[in-house]
Amino acid sequence: MSSLKDGWFLESEGLWPGQRFSLKVEEVLYEASSAFQEILVFESTTYGRVLVLDGVIQLTERDEHAYQEMIAHLPLFAHPNPRRVLIVGGGDGGVLREVARHERVDEIDLCEIDATVVQVAKKFFLRSTASAYDDPRLDIIHDDAATFLQALAGKKDVADDAPSLEAANRRRSARDWRGYDVIIVDSSDPIGPAESLFQPQFYEAMRDVLAPSGIVCTQGECQWLHLDLISNVVRACGDLYPTVDYAYTTVPTYPSGQIGFILCSLAQTSLRHPKRVPDDEFQAKLKYYNPALHEASFVLPQFAKVAIDNAKRPPTTKSDDAGGGGGGGDNNS
Repeated sequence: MSSLKDGWFLESEGLWPGQRFSLKVEEVLYEASSAFQEILVFESTTYGRVLVLDGVIQLTERDEHAYQEMIAHLPLFAHPNPRRVLIVGGGDGGVLREVARHERVDEIDLCEIDATVVQVAKKFFLRSTASAYDDPRLDIIHDDAATFLQALAGKKDVADDAPSLEAANRRRSARDWRGYDVIIVDSSDPIGPAESLFQPQFYEAMRDVLAPSGIVCTQGECQWLHLDLISNVVRACGDLYPTVDYAYTTVPTYPSGQIGFILCSLAQTSLRHPKRVPDDEFQAKLKYYNPALHEASFVLPQFAKVAIDNAKRPPTTKSDDAGGGGGGGDNNS
């Protein structure tokens, strides 16, 4: 792989032109191509083991908790009683580890298209992110997430041999099936296998399999690099969900040191304030998330706040500009 040179890993990607990021490599532990992407695992000098997909860092053992804890606990603690959870992507196991901490969760589905990522995580990251793969609540589906969601919603255009069809039918046939309480989309950047996960159709498909007060939390890119993309997704979600919001966390080894989360709910609610808080035992196991940080993560710098607030607003029509086209007296009633 061209990302390794002279004992250094070098990340350079067209999604963030004009900048690079490097880590010194102590030992390459794994390097191969799966059916979907190139996979690299190496031991770094200062960040522990590192997982790279298609030349882009997905996690390091030193800072992974800043991402995994936030993308999981923001929606889970914003929901009053999450019982069924779907994780899209997340083959490294980090989000699963955090979801599994919630004892009230009864069922965890993990839909990861690339089985090789799961195998690699179990081999090289068992001491960190891949520690919950033996949880009895877990069901793993190796298929495209869009296909699984279509099958779960009972769409007729799903192929009979789709790997996820059996799992979807099993879920739908459960007597108490009402949909997922929380869906967490732990996707890579919007290229390659993850490109479809940033399209409006995917957010619509998730809406169709959510429980009535369900919450979606997706990887939401970086406000410094992809504000137009974030705004477009927020705007599209506003047509599908009554509640849409944006939060972020800081991860030193991600581009520009930040990554965000787009949160949506079928309920008219505030996602900025946790409905529940971790008890002392739960909190002691965490390295990053806490209730105060939950609320603070939604406080954006002004340039991002303006752009995302504008994206949340419905488009202005000519009649809006004209004060509703007359009848102004009714507006005061």
